[in-house]
Amino acid sequence: MYTQIYILRFPKDASDQPYIYRLVKEYDIEFNILKADILLQREGLMIIELKGTSKGNVKSGLDYLRNLGVRVERMAARIRRDDDNCFQCGACTGVCSSGALYVKRPEMAVVFDAEKCTGCGLCVPICPVRAMEVSLNDERIFAEYMI
Repeated sequence: MYTQIYILRFPKDASDQPYIYRLVKEYDIEFNILKADILLQREGLMIIELKGTSKGNVKSGLDYLRNLGVRVERMAARIRRDDDNCFQCGACTGVCSSGALYVKRPEMAVVFDAEKCTGCGLCVPICPVRAMEVSLNDERIFAEYMI
């Protein structure tokens, strides 16, 4: 399964169209809306996690959006865990939809699998000791839209 997070900017004259529905129906893409700001007759913004059975069907769905005038930007984020600060409370595992953070049993150790991480950043504010950190290619995007 291919998973990635994108920032979609919808043109103001197209905010009433069922674009995401078509991604599901025609391109077999699952989605998780992380943030959305869409109003009629205004440019819309959506931060969305897309999951497809292959990179190809996600690419085809993104091409469909681009052809309709939607600006698509990949949210390039890298999450890392500071193992010295982490005290294994497990709070992050409850918000991790990709399964990159999980509790390993029977040891009860909180494991971070960076390969599964989509970079959504939901684990960062939930960590009580700020052991989870995010770095982006564009810090402005993160500051403006994720927090």
